[in-house]
Amino acid sequence: MARDQGPFVNWSQYLAARLGAMGLLMFDADANLRTAGVVGRLMHRVDKRHRERARAAIARSFPEFTGEQVDRVVRASFEHFIKLAFEVLHTPRVMQLDTWAERIDIHNLGQSIVMLNRREPAIMLTGHLGNWEVCGYFLALLGYDVDAIARPIDNPLINDWLLGIREAKGMRIITKWDATERMLEVLNTGGALAFIADQNAGDRGMFVPFFGRLASSYKSIGLLAINQQTPIICGFAHRLEPDPATGRVYRYEIGVADVIRPDDWVDQPDPLYYVTARYARAIEMMVRRRPEQYLWMHRRWKSRPRHERQGKPMPKAMRRRLEQLPWMDDALMRRLEQPLDHA
Repeated sequence: MARDQGPFVNWSQYLAARLGAMGLLMFDADANLRTAGVVGRLMHRVDKRHRERARAAIARSFPEFTGEQVDRVVRASFEHFIKLAFEVLHTPRVMQLDTWAERIDIHNLGQSIVMLNRREPAIMLTGHLGNWEVCGYFLALLGYDVDAIARPIDNPLINDWLLGIREAKGMRIITKWDATERMLEVLNTGGALAFIADQNAGDRGMFVPFFGRLASSYKSIGLLAINQQTPIICGFAHRLEPDPATGRVYRYEIGVADVIRPDDWVDQPDPLYYVTARYARAIEMMVRRRPEQYLWMHRRWKSRPRHERQGKPMPKAMRRRLEQLPWMDDALMRRLEQPLDHA
């Protein structure tokens, strides 16, 4: 459950956040996003710890990048992070039924919309890339039933305020502390469950490939999909470049990178490992499209598999799981065999 900080801290933080939001909302979204870019560049200069963490992660994930390319992505990722915070406040104002087409481009949504129109249950997931809030908000705006799984914020006043913003057009938020029964209810009634699926799952998580390294992933999404025979839609909301004709900065491309159906995993030797590895691969593909919009500052590869922690070779059972993935090749396997510092 969320940590209790005490009423004085909660109210102080809440009033400061509301006053800050009030000041920002005096300006339009496009002006504020330009300001956010400036703040992000300043944060990049002063926050050495997160800057170096992001640089190391990007350099390992894109070994073909020059040092200049890595630095450019690091700087842009800081700008993106600040823009993301600003956009949360503006989304209910900018995204309306009669104006969303001015701000949103659609990419490969066809079969997913058909599923939602038929009221077929679906699991929708993305990663910490682009604006993950926009995906659920957009679908709820169009009238689709979307329930998103989220951790409650420690400050209950700020949590309730942000919930009101996120749920303004009908998207519902399920805190992960009371999730199980509500998740099943959503799927049983033909709704969609939304997850951010690239968190580090700890030393006991399921280690699957992500940018050429093993990354700890939660088993729960795959287990839910397999047990409920529910397809997984892997989607994104990438920020687009400003429109040169209108000057609009708040612009997104919403699309689907992969749809994982029960028929895809039913004949796999290890269905759970296959599903988890495939959606991690989908998130990787989405990040590769816009690497500057990924949250490289978060510690995705913090946890390491036991054999790495013990300085031992990869176990045969893990190698066999990896070799059974249809997209595995020799080059990727060689990278996965290396410890994190050398991957």
